[in-house]
Amino acid sequence: VQLQASGGGLVQAGGSLRLSCAASGGTFSMYDMAWYRQAPGKERELVAGISSSGSTYYVYSVKGRFTISRDNAKNTVYLQMNSLKPEDTADYYCAGNPKGVGAYIYWGQGTLVTVSS
Repeated sequence: VQLQASGGGLVQAGGSLRLSCAASGGTFSMYDMAWYRQAPGKERELVAGISSSGSTYYVYSVKGRFTISRDNAKNTVYLQMNSLKPEDTADYYCAGNPKGVGAYIYWGQGTLVTVSS
């Protein structure tokens, strides 16, 4: 399974970006998917997750600003990020957790999001 993330970039505070993660080589609809991020000097953190059934989870710091969604027909998961803050600056990674595995074992490459103040 390969995950290809895209959509990062430089944006001013208050702006928006949409990240995409396209999956290939597996049964995407059976995976729980998530977005993680890692800022310089910090540990990687789970930002948002979406189960195979569509249930979502958000870390408190992004609730109300970020929206995770998936399109199983396109094998793609999205992260819509609004009202961006400088503290959202990080490398963002998508990850896949196949049903029954219980862990995110598939990872895409990072896409850098930089929010200027």
